[in-house]
Formats: sequence, C-alpha cells, structure tokens
Amino acid sequence: MATLETVYTGNLRTEITHVQSGNKVITDAPLDNNGKGEYISPTDMLAGALGSCMLTIMGISARNQGFSIDGTRLEITKVMGTDPRRITEIKINVILPEGSSYTESQKRVLMAAAKSCPVEHSLHPDIKREINYFW
Repeated sequence: MATLETVYTGNLRTEITHVQSGNKVITDAPLDNNGKGEYISPTDMLAGALGSCMLTIMGISARNQGFSIDGTRLEITKVMGTDPRRITEIKINVILPEGSSYTESQKRVLMAAAKSCPVEHSLHPDIKREINYFW
C-alpha cells in the first residue's frame, strides 16, 4: 500500500494525502518560482520535515529519559541555490520552553537525538545544516 497519494490540481498546486489517516496537505509553488505562495512549497516542506523529525526523536529520547520537551519550538530558515535550483542550507534555531532547566546530560541527549533523526540521515551531505540551541 502506498504511503502518500499526490495529485496535481493545476496552477502549480498539489494535494498530498496521507493514505493511512486521510490527512491532506496542499503545496504551492513559491513566489520566486512562478507560484502564488499561498501554501507551503515542497522545499519548505522538506525543511519542515527535518524540523518535525528532529523534535519527534528528541521527544522520544526525552520521554525515555523521564523528562519533557513540551513547548519546544523551531525557527527554520531554508536557503535556496541555483544551477540547479535546490536547497543549499537549512538553519534551525531550537528554542526550549522559557523557564525550563535541563541538565548537561539532558542537553547532550537532546542534541544527539536531533542529529539521529531519519530525515537528517536522508538529506544529501551537500546541504549545509546550522543548528543552534537556546536553552
């Protein structure tokens, strides 16, 4: 069984359906590539997938160690290159909840977890990653 079904709906837009749940995501070409920029672009989604994957693996690791990262958020910046048009860099600020205090051991667990996410290991090594933590 397929994991996703994607339909081109016209005007540089697609609709992605997660087959198991039926949840849908709409993508749109970005303004700088002939689109309307009204929905997330496929390359933005890739950068977001990296962030979501990092948080998920961090959450699993934290839960297994008996602490929480609830409320942690990411600020993600995707940098595009040309010739060919592609993602050249993804910058991520990991912002832990204000007022939370993590031990040095917990910080190491979280940083290692973030680096171990499957999306991270699936990206081409030429894509530069800059990850900053704000504890």
